[in-house]
Amino acid sequence: MLLLATTTLEKLQAVPARFWINAVIFIVGGWIAIMLVRNAARMNKMVLTMIIVVVVTTVGFQWIWERNEPAFLTPYINLIAPFFPSKGSFN
Repeated sequence: MLLLATTTLEKLQAVPARFWINAVIFIVGGWIAIMLVRNAARMNKMVLTMIIVVVVTTVGFQWIWERNEPAFLTPYINLIAPFFPSKGSFN
């Protein structure tokens, strides 16, 4: 049994540090999201809708302008990007 524990520890040490940083960011981000959703449940729905619309459009236009969207969203951004200006379209 000690042999199995040693190989597991060796495998965990071989995992890059960037993975652990991403895992911590994901866990903390999820916790913050849960807290925000709990507080948003008590908020006026119209105000909440306006905040969501502003955030989503700001992030969306930033992705279209800079073309730095996540890889899985690239096909969707490619559909709407021709209708908006982008950084590469100016000299």
